[in-house]
Amino acid sequence: MTTSGDIKPKKKRKLKDFSDGDKKTRYTLMTISIVSGFLLWYLITLIPSINTFLASPKQVYKALLSEVAADGRYFKDISISLQRVLIGFGLAFICSIPVAFLMGWYPKVRNLIEPWIQFFRTIPPIALIPLVILALGLGEAPKYTIIFVAAFLIMVVTIYQGIKEVDKTLVKAAYTFGATDKDLFFDIMIPASFPFILVGARQGIAASLTTLIAAELTGTIYGLGARIQGAQQFMDTAIVLLGIITIGVIGFVLDKVLLLIEKKLTKWK
Repeated sequence: MTTSGDIKPKKKRKLKDFSDGDKKTRYTLMTISIVSGFLLWYLITLIPSINTFLASPKQVYKALLSEVAADGRYFKDISISLQRVLIGFGLAFICSIPVAFLMGWYPKVRNLIEPWIQFFRTIPPIALIPLVILALGLGEAPKYTIIFVAAFLIMVVTIYQGIKEVDKTLVKAAYTFGATDKDLFFDIMIPASFPFILVGARQGIAASLTTLIAAELTGTIYGLGARIQGAQQFMDTAIVLLGIITIGVIGFVLDKVLLLIEKKLTKWK
């Protein structure tokens, strides 16, 4: 028989920490991850059956040096592709916000627009290329259009979901204190859904970059996507990987910029 003196108190559980951790640890782990990734890549290319179609890190580095030293083509490709991405994304961002708010604010508008958005979300942008080329030709317009469609569809859905998640208690309280629809929209709806707008922007820039190669299938000689496609025809996997890595680095940097903006503008959260 146990007595009250024999009962051991339960050990207090430590709450799970879901934060990013301290900066030093975070950057150390990121460095280890990157170095490990390159090491694994190098080891894989030592396998004879693989190095015939997968260039090694050393080959990609040599390709980078030759591209930079050649005629400035590498940086021109980057600037042209980045311009296409930012213009397509920028137009999509500007259009997605009012459409998402109209869908969230007016049920009739939502019922009219949402079926079409959900329909086109299931269609990969590359499938639209023939129609876009027939409609707009082979200039810059079809490239902007393909990127616009990809970014717009993902952003408008994300922002709309944010509007739906606005706390209804805040809306009721605002009406109780005599707030007009204008007050409710600008003082509650926009601030409450602002984090979702920024999340949508990050998803939109990622969609723009992943659609870049498809967009540059519409006929061009400059751009990272065009460079990758040209190198693929000659089985130059070093240039192909260089282009892919460059797009990845651009995406990583743009995502970090948007994340920094999000943190700066949502300190009140």
